[in-house]
Amino acid sequence: MTRPVGVLGTLVVLVPGAVLCGVAVGSVTIPLAAVTGALLDWMPGWTAGDPNAIERAIVVHLRLPRVLLAAVVGGGLAISGAALQGLFRNPLADPGIVGVSSGAAFGAVAAVTTGVATEHPASLPALAFAGALGATTLIYRLSTRHGRTPLAALLLAGLAVTAFLSAMTSFLLSLAQNVFVLRELVFWLLGGLEGRGWSHLRLVLLPALLGCLGLVVFARDLNVVAAAGEEGALSLGVSMQWLKRSMLALTALVTGAVVSVSGIVGFVGLLVPHAVRLVVGPDHRVVLPASFLAGAIFLILADLVARTLVPAEELRLGVVTAAVGAPFFLVLLERHRARLERL
Repeated sequence: MTRPVGVLGTLVVLVPGAVLCGVAVGSVTIPLAAVTGALLDWMPGWTAGDPNAIERAIVVHLRLPRVLLAAVVGGGLAISGAALQGLFRNPLADPGIVGVSSGAAFGAVAAVTTGVATEHPASLPALAFAGALGATTLIYRLSTRHGRTPLAALLLAGLAVTAFLSAMTSFLLSLAQNVFVLRELVFWLLGGLEGRGWSHLRLVLLPALLGCLGLVVFARDLNVVAAAGEEGALSLGVSMQWLKRSMLALTALVTGAVVSVSGIVGFVGLLVPHAVRLVVGPDHRVVLPASFLAGAIFLILADLVARTLVPAEELRLGVVTAAVGAPFFLVLLERHRARLERL
């Protein structure tokens, strides 16, 4: 247990470092000393002399909320992926691959195109959560037979539901004449955090963190399922129906909240949990919090790449994560080819 605890401690230290790096680096590079001074001056009860007003505005109003939002989105997607993989006992489960992110995006786009999000901002994460929960439930019911969820059935159901929801999202946006709404099409399809600020962070922070804490509560039950299977877990007193419904609802809550502000950012929930398991082992009491921290770091750095890789231009965040995650997914698919052929 010493090594997993050490890894968790290291990740806890690395997260603030990633935040400082994300805030300091950009089209205008700000020295770390100036970043620290601006943050201290912004915090109540602290003073840091006379920080540069322009640098302070860039740090506090432009970069800091975006970097913190990237941390919440990355952490939420990663811990959701780790939970789904543990629940289904399938190594390829992921909020994006099995269609949960598409459901959340459909709900969010529906809120925008109908104008409900403009009048009631809280409806955006609420409808995204409803879309994610509906997609998760549908995929689970389509792929489960006699209490078992085969890997091939899960992937095929996820593919079918994702295609349907993508078509419905495109249909909604094709009906919209507003230029702002049409721009959202690219946002939801490719994902991104440009233009995100404190209001967006406040909108999703509470539901995302509550959902993540709820997932950690079920870590012991996930360990039992992973070790003994569903039938063994039932004999050990785990209520599988309650566990499945609770986990699906919590992952939908987290995914719906973060996708409502970031759009579809793929492969985070697939790549990060696997990397974490290779380092800390299979214990979900460590895997879940470590996945959240590692996902936060990963998406902060991915967003930094999106902002700085091409001068005077910003790449879509979803493009960056797909460029890293798609080859990783193919490697996993090849590793599990024999298992897929038996299903």
